[in-house]
Amino acid sequence: MRDLYEVLGISRGASADEIKKAYRKLARQHHPDANPDDPKAEERFKEISAAYDTLSDVDKRKAYDQFGASGGMGTQGFDPNAFRDFAQDRGFDISDLFGDLFGRRRGGGGASRGRPQPRRGVDLETRVTLSFDDALRGARVTVPVDKDVTCSDCGGSGAAPGTSRSSCPDCGGTGERQVNQGFFAISEPCLRCGGHGSIVETPCTTCRGAGKTRRTKRYTVKIPAGISDGARIRVRGKGLDGEYDGPPGDLWVVVQVLPSERFARRGKDVIIDVPVTFPEAALGAEIDVPTPLGDKVRVKVPAGSADGKMLRVRGMGSPSEKGDAGSLLVRLKLIVPDTLSTQQTEALEKFAALDGGRDPRAELFA
Repeated sequence: MRDLYEVLGISRGASADEIKKAYRKLARQHHPDANPDDPKAEERFKEISAAYDTLSDVDKRKAYDQFGASGGMGTQGFDPNAFRDFAQDRGFDISDLFGDLFGRRRGGGGASRGRPQPRRGVDLETRVTLSFDDALRGARVTVPVDKDVTCSDCGGSGAAPGTSRSSCPDCGGTGERQVNQGFFAISEPCLRCGGHGSIVETPCTTCRGAGKTRRTKRYTVKIPAGISDGARIRVRGKGLDGEYDGPPGDLWVVVQVLPSERFARRGKDVIIDVPVTFPEAALGAEIDVPTPLGDKVRVKVPAGSADGKMLRVRGMGSPSEKGDAGSLLVRLKLIVPDTLSTQQTEALEKFAALDGGRDPRAELFA
């Protein structure tokens, strides 16, 4: 039996969040639906699920660390009486721990014996690219998703139409077999039927007995106004179907927002660089500025404004989920002409003379 920490690829001191993150990553990678051509994928997935079931439970993890790791579940360094007392003090059956190691949990009186527990479907992820304007305004987009869906010909049974699955002869329909491990007889999934308890003798020609077929599904997703680059939108129930009547997973839509040639985002605020002349910056002026939603707004430039000064226009930025909007930040960019006429040159020379020869860099040498 492989070490459960090794199965999840984590250290023995891993936190609960690290255990969950490792499980989700491996479950998506090795889920049978994501590996239809790999016959061993289901066994790996069950091993990963079993390891998570034990290590995510505080008491079972403690029991495994104390009795089931270094001793390897064998007789070396293992005290069955101590283990039994440990389990009973914490209110769980010994069979719970060993049953979970193989993706099985046997209920009282054998009611669920041989029946795989419902499992939630795996989440899927896709990406969508939006223009800067669509991200601000909001949009509805259609995203294609390639996924395995229940075969319409066999209804997911895997058996050819007109036939049905038959009881597995190796396990007698229980879906499990008994394996001796030292002091214990442990149940593990039947290798022939994969724990289903039944087999397909005449496979469906459409899905080749898998019960699922690959299809491209298209979903319309509402993009809220003001969404930012890298945001993730959950579409519930549109991931892979669950197993054994388990609920389906979710679809996650990752949004990529293309940059704008004119505007930039800073949270809810939108920034735009606006050129101003020297007279406008020095004397003050009122100028028209475009807004990110296609309108324009009149902005007052205060007299004596320096290059890079930021003016704020509230409520003209990006919308937010709360219904309010950020600000439009107008950054002034002072424009210096490349060439001057004779009159302009004379006027500036006169201005410089009237300025009294003040050195604006004097403080740099103070």
